[in-house]
Parts: sequence; C-alpha cells; structure tokens
Amino acid sequence: MPAACDSVLEDIEDIVSAEDVKPHDRQFVRRNVFPKVRKRNSQKNVQTEDDPPSDSIIPGVQKIWIRTWGCSHNNSDGEYMAGQLAAYGYKITDNSAEADLWLLNSCTVKNPAEDHFRNSIKKAQEGKKKVVVAGCVPQAQPRQDYLKGLSIIGVQQIDRVVEVVEETIKGHSVRLLGQKKDNGKRLGGARLDLPKIRKNPLIEIISINTGCLNACTYCKTKHARGDLASYPIEELVDRAKQSFQEGVCEIWLTSEDTGAYGRDIGTDLPTLLWKLVEVIPEGAMLRLGMTNPPYILEHLEEMAKILNHPRVYAFLHIPVQSASDSVLMDMKREYCVTDFKQVVDFLKEKVPGITIATDIICGFPGETDEDFQETMKLVEQYRFPSLFINQFYPRPGTPAAKMPQVPAAVKKQRTKDLSQLFHSYNPYDHKVGERQRVLVTEESFDSNYYVAHNPFYEQVLVPKDPLLMGKMVEVNIYEAGKHFMKGQPVSDARVHTASITRPLAKGEVSGLTEEFRCALQNGTNWKAHPSTETPVKTPLSSWMALQLPWQQGGGLKILSASLALLAVLVMFYYGGMKTEL
Repeated sequence: MPAACDSVLEDIEDIVSAEDVKPHDRQFVRRNVFPKVRKRNSQKNVQTEDDPPSDSIIPGVQKIWIRTWGCSHNNSDGEYMAGQLAAYGYKITDNSAEADLWLLNSCTVKNPAEDHFRNSIKKAQEGKKKVVVAGCVPQAQPRQDYLKGLSIIGVQQIDRVVEVVEETIKGHSVRLLGQKKDNGKRLGGARLDLPKIRKNPLIEIISINTGCLNACTYCKTKHARGDLASYPIEELVDRAKQSFQEGVCEIWLTSEDTGAYGRDIGTDLPTLLWKLVEVIPEGAMLRLGMTNPPYILEHLEEMAKILNHPRVYAFLHIPVQSASDSVLMDMKREYCVTDFKQVVDFLKEKVPGITIATDIICGFPGETDEDFQETMKLVEQYRFPSLFINQFYPRPGTPAAKMPQVPAAVKKQRTKDLSQLFHSYNPYDHKVGERQRVLVTEESFDSNYYVAHNPFYEQVLVPKDPLLMGKMVEVNIYEAGKHFMKGQPVSDARVHTASITRPLAKGEVSGLTEEFRCALQNGTNWKAHPSTETPVKTPLSSWMALQLPWQQGGGLKILSASLALLAVLVMFYYGGMKTEL
C-alpha cells in the first residue's frame, strides 16, 4: 500500500497549482449537476456477499475458538490469551464451527505439529473464519506462504491479543513480533498477573523464563523463543500466591530450560524454589519442569534437598536425546553421557524413589547403528518409567536439516525398536499393595476415573467421587499398568484440602484484579508499555493507534502533522469559498 504522502511539501505552490479548480469554477460546475435517482432494490432482506465495513463491527461480542499445540509453556500462553479475550467480552467457545474467529497457537518442535497447524489454517479459511495465529511457528518464520495476510501474535506479545483480535475482526491484518525490553535488556515476556482461563482450574502453569542458553542444531524453538530471559523471583512468588488464592492446588513450573533460570538476572533455580516452597499451602504440590543436564550439575546438592520436600514432587525431566557422545556433539548439547548419568545417579541416591523422565531422538543425522545401540543400553540400564521417543524430523532453517540424513526406513525401525524396549518392562508392578498419598487434580481421558499423582508424580487412577477432586487423600494400590496405577481411597484416612478458597469454575477468568476491573469499567486498558513494562493507561479503542510498531517509530505523528498542515493551507487558500458558495 503506498504511503499517504509520497513526497515532501516544499512550498504552498506544491499544494495548489494553477491547473487546480478554483472556487468560482466549482460554483459554475455545480449549476450543471443534475440529481440522479437511485434505483431501489425490490428484493428485501438481501444480504450482500461482501463483509460489512469495519466501522460497523462491534468488537468484544464475537465467539472465539482457541487451539494450542505443544509444551506447557505454550499452553500457559494460550490460557493467558483466552483470559484477556474473555475479560474484554469475547466468548471463548469449545465449538469451532460456531466461532467467528480461530486463534491458533502453534508449536514448531516437530513437523507433524506444524502440519496440523497449517491444516487448521486452511480449514478455517475454507469455513470463512477470521484467523489469528500465535506461538513458535509464526514467530520463527512469519514470511511463510501459508501465513500471508494473517494476523500474528508474537510469543512475547500475548498481552496484546485483544487489539490483534479486534483489528482482525474488522478485516485488518496485524503482526506483533517484537521483544519486550527494559532499558535494552530483554524481559521474560508479558506480565504474569494478566487474566487467564486455566484449562484445569486446579493447575497453574507458571513460565519462569523464556528461551535458553543452548544452540542445539535440531531445535527450531530457539528461533522463536530466543536467548534466556528470566522473570524476577518476586513476580513468580506473587503469581503463585495469587494462584493459591484462586483455589489452585498444583503448580507447574515451565520453560524451555528451567535449570538455566536466573543466570541472566543474577540468581538461580534453587533460590527461586526455596522462595516458592515457603508459600505452598498444606495439601498443595509443586512440579518442576524440564532441565538440561549442564545447568543442573552445579546445583545437585540443593536440588536433592528441594526434591525431598513434602510439597514438591520428587520428579525431574532431564532430556538425554542420545547416549552417544559423538551424536551429542553433533547436536551441540554441551554435555556428555557421563554428565547425564552423574545427575541421574546422584538424584536417585539422594532422593529415594525419584521419577526421572527423559527424551530420546531416533535417527539424528550421522547416528550409526553403534550409536543407537548405546542409547538402547542406557534405557535398559535405567528403565525410565517415563520416556518420550521422537523420530528425528529436520526442521527448516536448522543446521541439522543440512546434515546428511539417516534413511527414513532406518529412523522408523530404530524408533520401533526403542519403543518395544520401553514397553518390555512395567515400572509399577512392585508397588501393588502399597499405601500412597495422592493429589487428585483431573479426569481421565476415558472419563472413567479421576487422575491423581503420588509424591513421585506417578499417575494413580481413583474412583470418580466428586468429593475427592482437588483433595490430597490416601489410597491402597491394587493394580498397575505400564503408565498408571489404580488406587482405592482409605476410608479412615485424613483428607487434605489445599484450597484457600473455592476453585474457579471451568472457563472462569482468573487474575481479574481490582486494577483490571476498574480499567474495563472506565473503558481503558491498563497494560505494560512494551518497551518499559511501566503501566500505561490508554483507551481500549486507541490500542492500535498507540502501539502498532510503525506508529511507535513516529509514523503516525508525522502523518497526522502533515495532514493537519495540509488542511490549514487549503483553508487559507480557499478562504472566500464559503461566502461565494
């Protein structure tokens, strides 16, 4: 679209030339203008195929369907976006067919996830739905052909979802991909006290940092989330307190690498965890997210103490990816297999019964049969109860995509062999007959049981008794499967209720502080300025006018000043036009 002013005005003659129509000429022309009768449409209630003009659309009343792929960090982002939209007045619906707009929150880790994302965009467009895309795919590759013309919310711009949706509904395309900074320093992301709708009202997902310190050759997420940026401890503790006050009984700490937390702001993960433990009420639990081996090695002693705390799950997700040092070197994982074993062995010794989950990539470029056999031996040795097996997919733009690839058939066979090994053992058989303390938080996929977790974050299925939901109870284990145990509540056991207050209803908006409520009532948006994170109070209708990137650069001010000058000069030149007419 051409600019409003393509040239610079040097003088008044540049605005009005000798060839332009003068007021006298305008009056003469008016005498020769005859009114034309508009032909009325004989058909009533005929709807045109064109969309109504944008100024006739009332934002904040439409139905929005939100779909999220990927990790718990992405799920937390989706919850925040849903909360802000609902607080503004939009209806969040589970029925994609009745929605006016689809908000698709993507994952870029593997090809299948992006394929689902792309197909959803196509389906939405075929159904004449408005589309807004978010997440790691558009952040990393916003210029892909299938994203042309779509509005994009960057991973650090989720606090601006309302304005993007509002403009998209009006028929505009908006792209916000910038980073949040404070005095030039990159921040962790949007404010943590924004409204959100938790997928599970009993579980709060807190992103403690974004990005990482690694440069893994297969990883596309790095292109989207960038380098490490941590939230201050005070903000994270406040968010945890707020969650417990809203009935949450389980907190998940998440990020691309929790072990690296704080290295950019002069603190570390154990310091954060000790502060969080202080505010966890009795009957509630904390679950720590994924950490890479290099950044947990120097904190092993403190981490063991924290994982032994009664209100922290004795669970840690430590991806190994391969048991071959040569493959790890090609991946640029910055550790060797010995480092991984040191972490696992130490924690198993100091935290009895701890659950160690890990990830493995099958068929990474250059992986030989000998390399793969080393990985098989590692799984046989530790018999991980939770193992995420991933066939390698080359992601566009990553160094690994340019390496010589392992044949597809070989990758598929190795994935199958490792899966067979994993399913050859049952990690919970020896626990049948035990009495365990479990926290009940959700319903099973088949809706036949409630899902609980014991202190080692092992899944225990219990009867669907509504009185158990959100409670910590004791059960007798009577059956074990590959991924779960089944428990019967002990009748005479004490039941712990963690909730300080009644949990929010499913779909209810959390985080509606008095400050936010007043802002909505006054027709304003109280939000953090993208460059300073300082609260700035601005009219909701003026969000776009104040915050679009090109406008932040001064474009709007220049255009407005130019138009104002033009109007004054024209009025000055045609000063007698009103009396002549």
